[in-house]
Amino acid sequence: MDVGIRIKKYREEQNISQDELALKIFVSRQTISNWENNKSYPDIKSLTMLSNVFNVSLDEFIKGDIEKMKKKIDEEKINNFNIMSYIFTAEMFIVIFSAYPLFKISGYIGIIIWILLFLITFLTAMKIENFKNKNDIQTYKEIISFVEKKTLTHDEVEQEKGKRIYQKILLALASALITLIVLVIEILIMK
Repeated sequence: MDVGIRIKKYREEQNISQDELALKIFVSRQTISNWENNKSYPDIKSLTMLSNVFNVSLDEFIKGDIEKMKKKIDEEKINNFNIMSYIFTAEMFIVIFSAYPLFKISGYIGIIIWILLFLITFLTAMKIENFKNKNDIQTYKEIISFVEKKTLTHDEVEQEKGKRIYQKILLALASALITLIVLVIEILIMK
């Protein structure tokens, strides 16, 4: 972030040492050094005090950093979404393909293990749905747009909202069909 460069620049313009600046805003000299070397970022209270000490507006003081922060937050969201998607996919494969072997285990142990795997997968699915609802992304096109950091036009957003109901129905039917196919394959393997 650029705020470290600005802290150093303003401090040197006013002929203030790191120790003197630290005393003025109630932090350690090491904290000032960390800020100037971009090892850490000042909190909002410190930013306000720094802008007062340097006699510049807070907006001008952190100019440019806000966009970088937004970009970083967006990238973190996309990475989290992708990680959750990969985990969910792996869990789904495990649940689907472990059903037959686990049900063959004598007693209830196999069934209990499978139910636990199913619950973990269900919780991951709920987490993904909450994320999608929070970020208002539901359809395939909206998800792709989100991941590629693109924005849809107003008309495209409205069009996608209309598709949401149909896509959920189709997704449920496809899931049921896949489950049925896997069940038939497992029954054929059992024979």
